[in-house]
Amino acid sequence: MDRKVINTDRAPAAIGPYSQGISWRDILFCAGQIPLDPSTGQLVEGDIREKVTRIIENLKAVLEEGGSGLDRVLRLDVYLTDLSLFPEVNECLAQVFADAPPARVTVEVSGLPMGAQVEIAAIAGK
Repeated sequence: MDRKVINTDRAPAAIGPYSQGISWRDILFCAGQIPLDPSTGQLVEGDIREKVTRIIENLKAVLEEGGSGLDRVLRLDVYLTDLSLFPEVNECLAQVFADAPPARVTVEVSGLPMGAQVEIAAIAGK
């Protein structure tokens, strides 16, 4: 079987019955990340830019553990509790994915785990 669970201490532990990532053949599916500090398990303080930066670091850790990287992200799913934050999130993601941005979905939701403002999931190639 080509399915493999991805787990790393460099990203927050799952807060439910799911894996940080699943590798299947040449694709890596990363669970949604909220801005949790992996060392404390607490949400990071600060503005939306700081939160997105923490999420990207968490995703990067899972991607690297699975044999991939930010440069191989094919799709991002972005969930915001306030769509007015969209321009600031765009600015952050434009810095990370400047050359060849992935496909993306962005939606406003009524709530996220632990009261987070933003959650991002990724699918990447290996």
